[in-house]
Amino acid sequence: MGNATEWFDYGVYAATATYLTDAFFPGELGTLGTMLGFAVSFVLRPLGGMVWGPLGDRVGRKAVLATTILLMAAATGAIGLLPTHATAGALAPVLLITLRVIQGFSTGGEYGGAATYLAECANDRRRGFLGSFLEFGTLAGFVGGSTVVLACQLVLGSDAMHDGGWRIPFLLAVPLGLTGWYLRAKLDESPVFQEVAEHDHPPSGLRELVTTYRRELLTLGGLVIALNVVNYTLLTYQPTYLQNTIGMGESATTAMMLIGQLVMMVALPFFGRLSDRVGRRPMWLFSLTGLTVLALPMYWLMGRGTAWAIIGFIVLGLLYVPQLSTISATFPAIFPTHVRYAGFALGYNVATAAFGGTAPLINEAVIDSTHWALFPAAYMVAASVIGLIACAFLRETAGTSLRGTEVPDAQQPVFAAAKT
Repeated sequence: MGNATEWFDYGVYAATATYLTDAFFPGELGTLGTMLGFAVSFVLRPLGGMVWGPLGDRVGRKAVLATTILLMAAATGAIGLLPTHATAGALAPVLLITLRVIQGFSTGGEYGGAATYLAECANDRRRGFLGSFLEFGTLAGFVGGSTVVLACQLVLGSDAMHDGGWRIPFLLAVPLGLTGWYLRAKLDESPVFQEVAEHDHPPSGLRELVTTYRRELLTLGGLVIALNVVNYTLLTYQPTYLQNTIGMGESATTAMMLIGQLVMMVALPFFGRLSDRVGRRPMWLFSLTGLTVLALPMYWLMGRGTAWAIIGFIVLGLLYVPQLSTISATFPAIFPTHVRYAGFALGYNVATAAFGGTAPLINEAVIDSTHWALFPAAYMVAASVIGLIACAFLRETAGTSLRGTEVPDAQQPVFAAAKT
């Protein structure tokens, strides 16, 4: 619920991109301005990771997660109250970008903390299955945002949405955020964190992380490049791409994204459970190889019309799900407990800021300058190749205990699965 609230904003922002362009970035380069508004929220994500990650390793996962969700809900709700460019001039986009920066700072501690907490609380032999529900929450946020926007489009109509109806989905983030905060405030602290904090007192912090765990940081970074270029191209930039490239209508685009994301949500627990049986590395290798081979053909297919666009989107979405479903089981297990939150938050957010959050902006800019409609697919292929290289250095951790202060590795007998 908490993670869905955090990512509700990203779904709403993607689905309302055309309305935000008219409201805040009028002119020939309006779409690029909106994509910049999306990308700039990622600028402070590494800083957020540097602040929230070490804090989560010192004071605990629970307190940080309760704080980040309040920040996100407040900033998202404030977007729904902003004046437009027509009434406030250049101040309007400046305020929008400022709020996006605040969202990025809070998200810098959100995702790594949620995944770390869930991984540390899950049964070692079911970590993939249980961890997949965090990504279920992520897609639920995207789907929830898209559904609310689609409902507003159908009820209010296009003109009313452009006139101010786009504000409604952003304002709904406030009660959702308060609900998520309440649920997180009732959680118990991670038992794995408590065990280390009470008995071991190992060195932690950014210096310990970057001097001792460089291999782990680089491995995570390579996997995240692949993960998030696909994520933000396929789930965030796609509405803009389909509307501008093949002329798909606003409601049809939103409906198509909704169908594809629902199919992915249904598949998530299945792939999560499968990873508990076959391992994390085989899932990533299958996904990355499939995307490398099929991204270009599927994007070509999308250009043939609405029905083909739905098929192509679902195929790529299902190829992406083996990555998405195993994030919470794979990434936290790369690091030992005392630097797990910081390692995840820093490695994940640096790579996401550089390659994930900028993906919509890069895709739009290259298509505008080259008129090559298949560039998003080529970008996904390049990122997947980087992911395949990183996968060669990924240790298998399926069934492995996350307790203690050593790097988890299924090949080491001392880390045999704990029966919790």
